[in-house]
Amino acid sequence: MPTTLSFAPTIPALLHGSRAVLVVATASVLTGELPAFLPAPAQALLAELARDTKPGELGAVSGTLTGLPEPRRLLLGVLPDHGSRYNSPSRAESVRRVVAAADLGSSKAGIIVILPDPAHLLATINAVGRALPLYSSKSGASSGTEVQILALDTAGQPIPIPPEVESTMHATRIAALHVDTPPTELNPEEFAARARELLTAIPRVELREIVGDALLQEGLAGIHAVGRCAVKPPRLLIAQYTPAAAGGRSIALVGKGITYDTGGLSLKISGAMNTMKGDLGGAAAVLGAFCVLAANHCKHKLSLLLCIAENSVGPGAYKPDDILRLHSGKTVEINNTDAEGRLLLADGVSYAARALGAEVVFDAATLTGAQMISTGLLHAAIVSNDELLEQTIIAAGKHCGDLVHPLPFAPEFYKQEFESNIADMVNSVKNRMNAQSACAAQFVYWHMDDTKALWCHIDLAGPSFPKNRGTGFGVALLSETIRRIP
Repeated sequence: MPTTLSFAPTIPALLHGSRAVLVVATASVLTGELPAFLPAPAQALLAELARDTKPGELGAVSGTLTGLPEPRRLLLGVLPDHGSRYNSPSRAESVRRVVAAADLGSSKAGIIVILPDPAHLLATINAVGRALPLYSSKSGASSGTEVQILALDTAGQPIPIPPEVESTMHATRIAALHVDTPPTELNPEEFAARARELLTAIPRVELREIVGDALLQEGLAGIHAVGRCAVKPPRLLIAQYTPAAAGGRSIALVGKGITYDTGGLSLKISGAMNTMKGDLGGAAAVLGAFCVLAANHCKHKLSLLLCIAENSVGPGAYKPDDILRLHSGKTVEINNTDAEGRLLLADGVSYAARALGAEVVFDAATLTGAQMISTGLLHAAIVSNDELLEQTIIAAGKHCGDLVHPLPFAPEFYKQEFESNIADMVNSVKNRMNAQSACAAQFVYWHMDDTKALWCHIDLAGPSFPKNRGTGFGVALLSETIRRIP
């Protein structure tokens, strides 16, 4: 059973029934004038652990038995005091690591985070949630761990948890759950059904779903082609949130929702399919962000576009040498059926800008393996046609812990990579050594470059699924970025 997370109002409430308590703080807070917030014997043990535990560069965990009934075990997660300028000031990744490394057991437990700056609250709480994933298919009678969280300032006073922070943590865990779910269980039909269940619970949200051959009637040939030979048909799920008061912007969130990617007829090599259930990480992220924003009364009009398909193999599969006319009206010669995500996104961003009139368009996708070479497992790559929007999302990422790093936006350098003799473009680059991730983003933007919309692309292939579990990366990033848009 999964770990359930909730928030304790006070220390006594958190300690009541807890067999284990984890305290997370920076080294300087723990070795300074630490407020007494635990029973005296446990507080003395905490001070001893703090003296003996060195954080290193990414944090460390230690623990001991207390001799008390509540808590029986005391654990300490020590965070480094400083990080590089490309890290989050909250050291969110270190928080995630120490929480994941701590053994909280299988009964009730508590996590106390001590924050030197209340501005670290969102990133810290989200990192705690990310460390305790929801999905498990392991057999056994375990009822799961019930974990309560309490945030304290350096004076030992509780820090209130705003609704946006709590909903971001829960939405991030659900996004990770979607990524972790096996692909036959979470096929396009089921993914759309789960999304609808989340969205119908939010007031002022309207839904529309375009399924199967109906996609062609709407000019969405890219989504249709990629998913047309799978058992469950492809679809575009559209949700629109209208705020009670007018005056905000019209903002669209477009997500790549490939529930499984075989590579199509350009079949992936052996071993390359093992994590392809995670190819819906972009759609999971934008779904979570939309839910957070709409449920917390965002001032902007929001559109969500989940481009959902399974890139399968069969007699009806789209083929290399096919030419598709996408929603933008531009034609694409297929030279690689494994470059499928950009076909979905191209239809999605065009529909967002043209049919829905979005002024700002974000797209999120596990788009390229090259992203991990470019910016690694912890920084998503971003590409934007607007410098201020680029700066906004970088700052939001550092604040919330979902780190990003920009790649060049240079259409004049990258369009040549997609040259076709018989169509407007091919769908995969000629030279894979020429800024491959930035080129993939350029392909997507090419299908909305004649609109006036601002655009930001997020390639989160690494951060969404860095090792063997989904992370829900992008939920906090997108919701925090959009809150910052005037």
